[in-house]
Amino acid sequence: MSKKPRTVFRALDGLLLLDKPPGLSSNQALQQVRHLFRADKGGHTGSLDPLATGLLPLCFGEATKIAGLLLGARKAYETEAVLGAVTDTDDADGAILLERPVPELDEATIEAALAPLRGEIRQRAPIYSALKQGGEPLYAKARRGEAIEAPERDVSVHALRVIERDGARLRLHVECGSGTYVRSLVRDLGETLGCGAHVATLRRLWVEPFAQPRMITLDELRALAEQGEAALDACLLPIEAGLAGFERVQLDAQAQRRIGYGQSVDCAEGEPGLVAVFGEDGRCLGLGQRDDRQRLQPQRLFRWAVLSGSPGAAAATEPPADTGG
Repeated sequence: MSKKPRTVFRALDGLLLLDKPPGLSSNQALQQVRHLFRADKGGHTGSLDPLATGLLPLCFGEATKIAGLLLGARKAYETEAVLGAVTDTDDADGAILLERPVPELDEATIEAALAPLRGEIRQRAPIYSALKQGGEPLYAKARRGEAIEAPERDVSVHALRVIERDGARLRLHVECGSGTYVRSLVRDLGETLGCGAHVATLRRLWVEPFAQPRMITLDELRALAEQGEAALDACLLPIEAGLAGFERVQLDAQAQRRIGYGQSVDCAEGEPGLVAVFGEDGRCLGLGQRDDRQRLQPQRLFRWAVLSGSPGAAAATEPPADTGG
């Protein structure tokens, strides 16, 4: 029996807005896509549970340098909560721990239970989660049957409302900040209502700055792969798309070269903070920190920005030949 040919990876830069299917972890989905593209470097921007579907931005090559920014971005979800049953994972993939009758609930009662879950709140993470204690994910400890005290942390819930109700099932719309667990929101809602609850389905709708994403499925990618890599590469977004929410600072050739050397430069007036830095040709060089003296310090530069500051190299005006997106 012949062995499957080993994948020969290539340098590839760009972003892909994957519509993650159910049943895969975020890393499993990433690795499947990475092998389809033959991308030598990749990362995802915040885990979705295996049960969950929807937007999972994937970063390849130099785009991995902005993955942390997308990880911390505002996100929106749609979830179906089942009242009357508590599971060990707080979702339908777990074992039922307790079942209770669902009381008569009117809109006012449900709204009163939702209200404390909005805004800046303190939330206890699910026991089965990727949060680490002692360098190990909580889910690994939970699977061994260890007693776990899940940590609490401050999170932001910008919107939480009922879209539809069907008996003991509530369909909810959630908009939240980084680190918020929808499973915990549903669990806490169920406890306030006195009957318990767990997540039956969960779909991520958008992640800033991709407010109206054109997502692509794994099946679509597999079909495109049959047509060749050019068809696949056409699905990639440029790195600049992930920085759409940042102020843009344009540099001339001399300032671009100084930034490439890691030196600070004068920049356009504006509020201190992190900005997206662009060269004369309109290509993003990376991220910079503007201080209150209107000086710009390089923070996270892409490789072509660093090359433009190398001795004997002209300011970057063309993308590197191995760029794929």
